[in-house]
Amino acid sequence: MALRIPIRAPLILMGMLATGLAQVQIPASASRGFWALPENTTVVEGAAAELQCGVSAPGSVVQWAKDGLLLGPDPRIPGFPRYHLEGNPTRGEFHLHIEACDLSDDAEYECQVGRSETGPELVSPRVILSILVPPKTLQLTPEAGSTVTWVAGQEYVVSCVSGDAKPAPDITFLQSGQIISDITTDVNEGSQEKLFITEATARVTPQNSDNGQLLVCEGSSPALDIPIKVSITMNVLFPPGPPVIEWPGLEEGHVRAGQSLELLCMARGGNPPATLQWLKNGQPMSTAWGTEHTQAVARSMLVMVIRPEDHGVRLSCEAHNSVSKEIQERGITLQVTFPPSAVTILGSASQSENKNVTLSCITKSSRPRVLLRWWLGWRQLLPTEETVMDGLHGGHISMSNLTLLVRREDNGLTLTCEAFSEAFAKETFKKSLTLNVKYPAQKLWIEGPPEGQALRAGTRVKLVCLAIGGNPDPSLTWYKDSRTVTEPRPPQEPRRVQLGNVEKSGSTFSRELVLVTGPSDNQAKFTCKAGQLSASTQLVVQFPPTNLTILANASELRPGDALNLTCVSVSSNPPVNLSWDKEGEKLEGVISSLRNAPFKGSAAARSILLRMSSGDHGHRMTCRAHSIQLRETLSTFYRLNVLYPPEFLGEQVLVVTAVEQGQALLPVLVSANPAPEAFNWTFRGYRLSPAGGPRHRILPGGALQLWNVTRADDGFYQLHCQNSEGTAEALVRLDVHYAPTIRVLQDPTEVNIGGSVDIVCTADANPILPEMFNWERLGEEEEDQSLDDMEMISKGSTGHLRIHNAKLAQAGAYQCIVDNGVAPPARGLVRLIVRFSPQVEHPSPLTKVAAAGDSTSSATLHCRARGVPNIVFTWTKNGVPLDLQDPRYTEHTYHQGGIHSSLLTIANVSAAQDYALFTCTATNPLGSDHTNIQLVSISRPDPPSGLKVVSMTPYSVGLEWKPGFDGGLPQRFQIRYEALETPGFLYIDVLPPQATTFTLTGLQPSTRYKIWLLASNALGDSGLTDKGSQISITTRGLDQPSGEPDYQLPTEQPAGISEKTEAESEEGPIRNEYEESQRTTDLDNQSSTVSTTDVEPYYHSMKDFNPQLPPTLEEVSYPRGFTGLEEENMAFPGHLYDEVERLYDSSGAWGPLYDKVQMDPCDLHWSEDKYDDPRGIYDQVAGDLNPMEPDSLHFELGGHLV
Repeated sequence: MALRIPIRAPLILMGMLATGLAQVQIPASASRGFWALPENTTVVEGAAAELQCGVSAPGSVVQWAKDGLLLGPDPRIPGFPRYHLEGNPTRGEFHLHIEACDLSDDAEYECQVGRSETGPELVSPRVILSILVPPKTLQLTPEAGSTVTWVAGQEYVVSCVSGDAKPAPDITFLQSGQIISDITTDVNEGSQEKLFITEATARVTPQNSDNGQLLVCEGSSPALDIPIKVSITMNVLFPPGPPVIEWPGLEEGHVRAGQSLELLCMARGGNPPATLQWLKNGQPMSTAWGTEHTQAVARSMLVMVIRPEDHGVRLSCEAHNSVSKEIQERGITLQVTFPPSAVTILGSASQSENKNVTLSCITKSSRPRVLLRWWLGWRQLLPTEETVMDGLHGGHISMSNLTLLVRREDNGLTLTCEAFSEAFAKETFKKSLTLNVKYPAQKLWIEGPPEGQALRAGTRVKLVCLAIGGNPDPSLTWYKDSRTVTEPRPPQEPRRVQLGNVEKSGSTFSRELVLVTGPSDNQAKFTCKAGQLSASTQLVVQFPPTNLTILANASELRPGDALNLTCVSVSSNPPVNLSWDKEGEKLEGVISSLRNAPFKGSAAARSILLRMSSGDHGHRMTCRAHSIQLRETLSTFYRLNVLYPPEFLGEQVLVVTAVEQGQALLPVLVSANPAPEAFNWTFRGYRLSPAGGPRHRILPGGALQLWNVTRADDGFYQLHCQNSEGTAEALVRLDVHYAPTIRVLQDPTEVNIGGSVDIVCTADANPILPEMFNWERLGEEEEDQSLDDMEMISKGSTGHLRIHNAKLAQAGAYQCIVDNGVAPPARGLVRLIVRFSPQVEHPSPLTKVAAAGDSTSSATLHCRARGVPNIVFTWTKNGVPLDLQDPRYTEHTYHQGGIHSSLLTIANVSAAQDYALFTCTATNPLGSDHTNIQLVSISRPDPPSGLKVVSMTPYSVGLEWKPGFDGGLPQRFQIRYEALETPGFLYIDVLPPQATTFTLTGLQPSTRYKIWLLASNALGDSGLTDKGSQISITTRGLDQPSGEPDYQLPTEQPAGISEKTEAESEEGPIRNEYEESQRTTDLDNQSSTVSTTDVEPYYHSMKDFNPQLPPTLEEVSYPRGFTGLEEENMAFPGHLYDEVERLYDSSGAWGPLYDKVQMDPCDLHWSEDKYDDPRGIYDQVAGDLNPMEPDSLHFELGGHLV
């Protein structure tokens, strides 16, 4: 029965996929409803496959089954992305198309058609889709791509395994392109079902021809278009062929001695190529060979020079390689032809006349034998006997004997033995001798000075011996007193005897004997002999003493011993006179009698007796021998060696001076015999090591050397000297000079004004000099450095700078300089503090401070005073002491050198309570002073004062003024000016607003101008009525030279300023738009200012108050002369008073000093500068804290006027 599956029921379809229709029996008649049926199909893995299914009833539901699993009617076949149905369903085309087939697609397939209105259920016959999987790899053992080395004729096993494939692949082996038949194949299951692996094994026997060829494993399969292959390269080893020797000549083995023989040995074939070796009688003689790999030929060249001993030698060439079973050889035996290496004549060719000479001629071995013949001159002689004997190396020795009667006329002829042979036709071998026939000389005599003539020692004398005839030449031998005369050549001595060679002139022979006469030649007999002939002569020589000797009766001498010295002249001709002296002092002695002496001369002696002392050590006792006839004196001396203990000499240095950190040498001048055995130095009871130390060394002469000397090394050093005769001691003082160091310097030194004081400076130094103290005043100006009114005193190691009637101008820094000649000088700083009572700043007539009395603002009152020591401030209000415990009152005190400040801050200023007169009182131990400050309400500013001209040109004028009280609000300045002959006024604002100088430009030359200066704040301006704020000028003409400005010249209007009409009177000036805008802006600003109402009032603005402290030491802002801080010896005991010398001005002027500290209650904050220098003694002056909000308005501006 067929299964009907509704088209619109996909869920039911998926359930059916799980169970399948594999079990449904399809009737055979069902195939009749197909117009196209699937067929068995085979494809290669990765290719596409299509199974045909054509249905006659187009409206039916068609689906495919794979191994019984239904794939569903959906043409896209969900779950199988590579499957889909192709064709037109309306025509009944339901072909199954599979892309990129793999092994999972290898199965049975059938096409099933569901029941429909047009047809019954149908099932196609089952067909098989076979997927062919080609093998991907072949694994070869040995490894594919490698080269294997095999020996020819041996059997080897090779295996080849394929990768997974379907069906199992076929494996074939090829050896050098030929298929191997001896192969075993096994097929096994692969890594997956339906896959197979083929393993094949081959037995290979390589031959010579396989060398370098490939052994290939080839795998073929229906899935492969081209078989896959892997291979290995065969390196087949096989022995070489036999060696061949190339003989260079026709007759193999025949050579001649001296010939250079070159033999080439070759062996062909073989892997590896043959190794060649030459042997001589079985012994290796050459192992060098070369190989031509392309032709597989090995060559070895033997080069040898043939010698006679090579006769019968067998030369062989051996060839083999690593696989040769036996060594192959080719040999040649040498037949050597060689002549005799020498011809020798035995026997003497010298004989007396009329006697026989017997000689033998013998040759060295030769092959073949040689013949001998004799020649005397050009005359051939007959031998008496000839003999042939066996020689070396297979050769023969020839010998010929000759007996000859010699005559005088044969003397000098050449006697020759000649060897010859047909084998050596081009060569002749001979040996020759010169015949020497002996006969005697005929006459002999001597030529020289006459006998008996006196010759002085050192005289050069020449004796000549002459002879006539004789062979051999007469030898002419000289004798002195029966001893043969030779020519001695002692090293480094002049030649006294020069013996010449025998000279020949015709038949006369001569030989010279040149003498430099000496004592031994006196009365000597000189004889010349030639064979049996002889001749003689005798010399008389005068000479000084041959030896002058001093004999002593004692070898060891000590002070007090007696010494007897005897001077002996051994021999002289004629006799001499002896004398003694001691270091130039002549001494008398005792004369001894004359006696006989060597060389047939005379001897003499003289003795003296001496008493020894230590001073005699080393003195020379000189003995002189004088010959009157020879006018010559000979001297010798005896040096006295007196043993005595050490004695220090008078030149011994007892005091040594050295500089600290330098070197010192303590010398030793001592006399002793023997020399001192040891020099022991002690210092302060401690013995210095003789081996030396880190800072000392005892020199070989005993001197003590010190380095890096310190003042602790100063003192006495004891030296102990000792020898075998006794000891001695000495004291040497080391005086160490060192640079001064300031030990005591009282800093600061204080004195009341008008009093007297000593600035004391105590130093440690060596040496201490009377004038080594010096003082300097440190100041910026040259006049500040004067010490004319001070007294400098030096007492030993202490220096004083005495000041009488101290003045404020003398306060400041002083420098003590100590210089004793040893660098560097010491420098120490000390400050002189002149104490004085407080001096409060007294503005005239009254200081005003403006503040808003709205109980929300604050005001700061500033009181400043000078004085030393520090000042204590007290405050009163309207004469009543101020209660500083009240939280509305805050008081800060600042000290900077001799300047002191007190800042009283009043919080929540009330007009009813705080608009009052405040009194500040400054007190120190020397007195007190006070000043008054009026706290008032804010108002319009006071007019500026002191308007003046500071510079002028034809087109401009420079102005300067003093600002007035600003009324408690920020003020600005405006200039109004007019040219007197031109109607209208011109206005210009001063920028920046706080400036007190301004250059008015745009004027005309030689013109009169009138200038007004206005001050204004948020409450109004100062008006034009004040005479101190107006001025009249006349600008300089173009031809007017520079000079004082002319205040009568008029001026003109600058560009850019609005012009005013005459209606704008001085009493009521009309403000321009710029001025109004500035007024509006200034309403937001606040100020609290100090001023006076005097015509030239003292005024010091506190708006920008920021106390300026003197620079720290790191900033090196010292006055001139205060520049030695970096020196190592600068002493800083105690504290420094910062710039004390600037705080006291002898004129008492406050201006420049006061201006250095500017105060402003609107900028009340502590300075961030740190003054940690321990040398400062006064507290720093800091800024004030600002209690006011920057955006707050005074209560007057807020509408609450008091």
